[in-house]
Amino acid sequence: MSEQDLINLYSGQILALAGDIPLTDQLENPDASAKRRSPLCGSTVTVDVVVNDGVIKHFGQDVKACALGQAASSVVGANIIGCTTDDVQHARDQLLAMLKNDGPVPAAPFDGLKVLLPARDFKNRHASIMLCLEATLEAMTSAQSREKTG
Repeated sequence: MSEQDLINLYSGQILALAGDIPLTDQLENPDASAKRRSPLCGSTVTVDVVVNDGVIKHFGQDVKACALGQAASSVVGANIIGCTTDDVQHARDQLLAMLKNDGPVPAAPFDGLKVLLPARDFKNRHASIMLCLEATLEAMTSAQSREKTG
């Protein structure tokens, strides 16, 4: 990785997002929580959700990740309230396709993830970028399972 590659990867916009992650307080009584860890770098994201009628009403996250994982968590946190499981799964699938298959930028409200386009070429960074959406999807699925059986 050249010095210019690193500069492009860690743009000012990515660093600004990483330094201003919303909804970082964990919830006192979440419907479900999920923790995801990147085995390669050790980054972790823990997500708490409160879900009513299949929609995220409250969200909290604990982000211990690299700047790229933090930036992704920042975009997700800023846009996650009001989303359904399908919305989160769609965003996760689009982000993965953007990173691995040169797919398009995720649709609104997660189109801010476009700042992570330079990470396409750095496969070792993909797992940390995916952590927040993966954890959110897992937590939502768990919350909805409990809602159906409760």
